[in-house]
Parts: sequence; C-alpha cells; structure tokens
Amino acid sequence: MAQRPPNLRTMINTFTSQITAALGPAPHPHVDITGTGTLPSCFATSDFSVATLAAAAGELAALTGGQAAVNRRHALMWFDMTLQPKGWTLPNLWDPIAGDYETADGWIRLHTNAPHHCAAAVSVLKCDVNREAVAKTVKGWDKADLETAITAANGASAAMYSQTEWADHPQGRAVASEPLIHWDTYDHDAPSVELKGLKVLDLTRVLAGPVATRFLAGFGAQVLRIDPPSWNEDGVVPEVTLGKRCAGLDLTRMDDRATFEYLLADADVLVHGYRPGALARMGFDAAYMRKVAPHLIDVSLCAYGHTGPWSKRRGFDSLVQMSSGIAHTGMLQAKADRPKPLPMQALDHGTGYLIAATVLRALRNRNETGQTATARLSLARSAALLTSVPAQAFDGTAIPITPDDIDNQVEQTPWGPAQRVNFPVTLNANRPTWPEPAGPLRRHPASW
Repeated sequence: MAQRPPNLRTMINTFTSQITAALGPAPHPHVDITGTGTLPSCFATSDFSVATLAAAAGELAALTGGQAAVNRRHALMWFDMTLQPKGWTLPNLWDPIAGDYETADGWIRLHTNAPHHCAAAVSVLKCDVNREAVAKTVKGWDKADLETAITAANGASAAMYSQTEWADHPQGRAVASEPLIHWDTYDHDAPSVELKGLKVLDLTRVLAGPVATRFLAGFGAQVLRIDPPSWNEDGVVPEVTLGKRCAGLDLTRMDDRATFEYLLADADVLVHGYRPGALARMGFDAAYMRKVAPHLIDVSLCAYGHTGPWSKRRGFDSLVQMSSGIAHTGMLQAKADRPKPLPMQALDHGTGYLIAATVLRALRNRNETGQTATARLSLARSAALLTSVPAQAFDGTAIPITPDDIDNQVEQTPWGPAQRVNFPVTLNANRPTWPEPAGPLRRHPASW
C-alpha cells in the first residue's frame, strides 16, 4: 500500500482547492502555516483540520486586509478540548450509555448525551439503563432494524456502514451530489458592516455551529446564543461558550417569539443548526425571516445533508462517522475488532471553521456588492471532503499538551479559573480576544 507523501502540505492543498472553489470566485489570501504534528489516522485528518481552519483564517484576512497565520500544532489541539481547569474538573463528555455496541450483524452507535435521546433508545430496547443490559439487548438486533426503530422513536443512532455501502446508499448518493457549500444570493443593496460589533444570532448546539461562532466572537463579532429552556450540553459548554452572551427563549411562547423577532430584525448574521424544515414548522421559514431581516446573512448546517431521505434525521459527528464508512475504514486499516473513529471530532470542528469562513465570505460579498446570502453546509458533506483523499496506512502520534502550549491569561469562569491552549490563528500576529469567559447557558438577557 502506498505511503502518504511526506510533504503534508500536499494534502492541505488538495482540501484547500476544494474549499476555495466552494467559497466562490474571490481572492483568497495566503495564510502562513507554521508548526508540525500529525494525529494518528488512516485519513488525512490532520491536513483536513488545518485546511478548514486556514480557510476561516484566510477569509478573516481578506475581510480585514490583514495577514493571518495558523499554527498546525495548536490547530490540532483546538480540534479537541482546550480548556485547562485550575482546581476543578470538567464534566464528562459522554453519557454512560453512549457508545458503540455489537449487533447480530455488525455495529451500531447510540448517541444518548441528551436525556430525551437516551430515553428514546431505552424505550426501544426495553432494558435496564446500564451498559451491560444495553449491550446484551442490542446483540439481539440487526443493526439496520435497530437504527430505524431508534430513529422512529426520535432518538439518535447510526449503524456502521462501509464507504462502499454509503456510496450506494440513497443518502450517500444525495450527499455526494450536494456542493460543499450551497449558496443563494439576494440583491438588497445591503449596507456594509464591519466584523467588529457584527451581530451574530447563534441558534446552534453541539458542536460545529458553536465552534464557528466562537471563532467569530474572538475576532470582533457580537455573538448572542439562544437556547430553549430544557436544553443542556454540560460536557462542552465550558469549551464552546467562550466569547458569547448566552440567553434562553421558548419559541412556543408568544412573548418569546416576539423577542426572537426583535433580535432577528437587528441581526447581521443568523447561524442555525436545526434540521431542515424545523424553523419553518415554528413559523420562521426563509421567506418570513428575510421579510423580518432583509439584509440577513443566513447560514445553516445539518448532519446528513439537505437533500435525500435522511435530510431530516438527527445526527452528530460520531454518528456520521459510522454512517459514512469512516469508522469502518478505520477498523479495517487498524486491523481492529470494533469501529475505529477519527482521533477527534474532526467533522464537527472542520465544519465549524467552514461555517466561519462562509460567514466571513458572505460578509465580504455584502460589503463589496450589497448582496446578502444564505448558505447551507452539513457534517456528511464535510465527511465527503475528508474522504476525497483515500485512506492509507495509519500515520501520526498523539500530541501532548506542554506548558509552552498554554496561554498565560487566566479565564475566570463561573466554575473556577482556567487557562486555554494558545489559539492557532493570529491576525497581524495578534491572537483573538474574547469578550466573555465561558459560562452556563441562559445566563444573559435575550437582548443585543
């Protein structure tokens, strides 16, 4: 089997050319990439990660007229957890039931971090809520039948398929036909607006959308995140709320709907991660939002693509890795006896930085032409970008965090003091400045 070329920039350029084409015909400034490091993967995961982050950095430089640089080592660290608590402990990322289980004919992954997703899985399995009972029960199911049953119960799961099976699957074919970024533009003579103070309304959850808006907040945007009353994501809130104000609204209440419309009317950018059609069912379809906010840049993401039979399916990075063949190929290349995922949630983080790049490109276009835009991205289409470079033998090693990797600044979070890994992107040699420390959801008023 051929070995990966020693010049890692070759793979970065392969990804970058596809990303640049997806962003559209406009100058894409050079981004200096420094540092080294490759995490263990049979895919060019590290190169993919650096390329997506460099795309956001390049659009940042283009918009501001500055010079951007990306540190490869720190880029790979920021595709994981970067917060380093001082005297306290981060919550567990995963629910005790979440994980991979062997079925009668293969493997399935259950995503149960949200209580209602856990309840949905247990309602199908009809077993005790512990890993031993779940494993024993899952063993009696065929993977596709269990995947279908949990999905029908409004849960989240994914059977493991090979890349070949995914390519032949109706949803795999639908994703393959979608662009990496789907654009629609509108002529509205929109006034120009600067990145500093840009009003970004953030209706996203774990993890891609929050990564995007965290990037924007660090370089000047005013980000207001909105969550419903019952939603929590304790494992990642300390990581992804950095720089943002976080409010709560219940869009089933008339007064909260009125507040949301007020926020929307004054927003420059909306980033949302609802499944296709979900906002429309709440009365906020694209036409209505454009009537309320005609100059709005509207960027949406979903898990499994915006067309095809699974377009409305719940999904997360780890599930898309199972569906799209990534975990299966990893298992084969590693000669393992169970699914072998990527070394980090690269689909989430990579898509997040692509969303940030999309927002910045749309803002640049608005300032230059007066046009506004909507754009759509998905985790599954980002997986297709990653796997467009064929898998090879496993390569790379873990990168330990050393004291030299840590920013000296102390972040005073509500849970206790912390520090972070140095952010990999600099603009004119300056790192981002986040106006808010990380903190719990719904802690701020719903106002700009």
